[in-house]
Amino acid sequence: MRTKVCLAITKGVWGGAQEYVYTLATSLPKETYDVFVVCGEGNTLQSKLAEKNIKAYTIKTLKRDIFFLNEIKSFFALRYVLTKERPDILHLNSSKMGFMGGLVGRLLGIKKIIFTAHGWASNEKRFSFLSRKIFWLIHWWTIILCHKTIAVSEKTKKDALCMPFAGHKIVVIHNGVGNIDFLDRAVARQKLQEITRLAEHTEIIIGTISELHRNKDLDLLIDSCRNLPHNTSVYIIGEGEEREHLEELIDGFDLGHKVFLAGRIPDARKYLKAFDIFTLTSKTEALPYSILEAGLAGLPVVATKVGGISEVIEDRKNGILIHRDIGGLEKILHKLIENEDLRTSLGKALHETISKEFSVEQMLRKTEEIYFK
Repeated sequence: MRTKVCLAITKGVWGGAQEYVYTLATSLPKETYDVFVVCGEGNTLQSKLAEKNIKAYTIKTLKRDIFFLNEIKSFFALRYVLTKERPDILHLNSSKMGFMGGLVGRLLGIKKIIFTAHGWASNEKRFSFLSRKIFWLIHWWTIILCHKTIAVSEKTKKDALCMPFAGHKIVVIHNGVGNIDFLDRAVARQKLQEITRLAEHTEIIIGTISELHRNKDLDLLIDSCRNLPHNTSVYIIGEGEEREHLEELIDGFDLGHKVFLAGRIPDARKYLKAFDIFTLTSKTEALPYSILEAGLAGLPVVATKVGGISEVIEDRKNGILIHRDIGGLEKILHKLIENEDLRTSLGKALHETISKEFSVEQMLRKTEEIYFK
C-alpha cells in the first residue's frame, strides 16, 4: 500500500514555497506515495498540479491576511479534507498553514506531521514589534505541534534555536532544483521582445524574477541602474503590490527606456538565458529558488548577503555577494558588464555548485528520510 502524503500551504499563488510544494508533489515516486495538495487563495499552483493529474483541494477562505471568521472556516474546512483523506504524512508549509495544520493534524492523530520553514515572519522588520512577537509564538507552537521541522537553510535553523525545546526538532534540507527546459538565448530574447518591448540598443540584459514586494527591495536595483551604459537594459519579471510604486520610481529617475517591468510570465525561469546578469536584492530570504535556477542557467549572480544565500554563493568564487547599498551594487554591475570573462567564469562555477549540491535528488532523499524516521 502506498503512503498517503498531504502537502499543505496557505496560498495557491506562485512563489518559492509553492515551487517547493510542486516539486515534492511531482517528484515523489508514484509507486511509493499517493500525494494530494491543500492550499488557499490563488490558482496558479492548482493549475500546474492539474496538468500533472495531482489532486488539489482549495480552501477559499484561507488567505494571507488574518480575519477571525475566515480562520474558523478554514480550520473546519482543513479538518474536513484531512478527515476525508486520512493522510499518513501531513507536510505543512508557510506560517498560517503550519500552525493551523499542526493543530488539526494533532487533533486527528495523524502519524507524522512535518513543517517546512521557508523563513520566519517574526524576523521581518516590516511588521510591528507586537506582530513579530505574535508570529514568534505562532512559529514556536508550530514547531512544538509538528513531529519534525525542515529548515531550508542553516540560517533559518539558527534563527529558530532561541525557541525553547525547538532545536532537536529542526533539520536542515536545502532546496533542490531539477532539470529545466531553458530556451536558448536568442529564442528567449525574441520571446521577451514579443511579451514586452526589448530596446533596440540592448546588448546586455540585467534581469531578475521576483515578486514585486517590499522584501525584495527592487528599489535598490532600480536606483543602481541610473548610470548604466547605454547598451544595458534591466528586466524585472514578476507581479505584486509594489508595481505602482516601482513604476513611479522608474518614471522619477527617467529610466523608462532602460528598466522594464515585464509582469508575470508563465514558467518565467525558461527565459533565464535571455539575461547576462541575474540580481537578487532582497532584504530577507531563506534559500531562494531563483538563484538556484539562475545558477543552473549558467548566469553570474549578484545577490545581497541575507538569509541562506551565502550557503549557495561563495563571494567572488561562484557569484558576488553585496550589502544593501546603491554604490556597491552599481560598481559590481559596471564591472560585470565590462568583463565578459568574469561573467562566464562565475556562471560556470555556480552551475557546478547547483548541479552537485542543490539537486532535487538530494532534497527528495533527505525529505523521505524525515518521512520515515
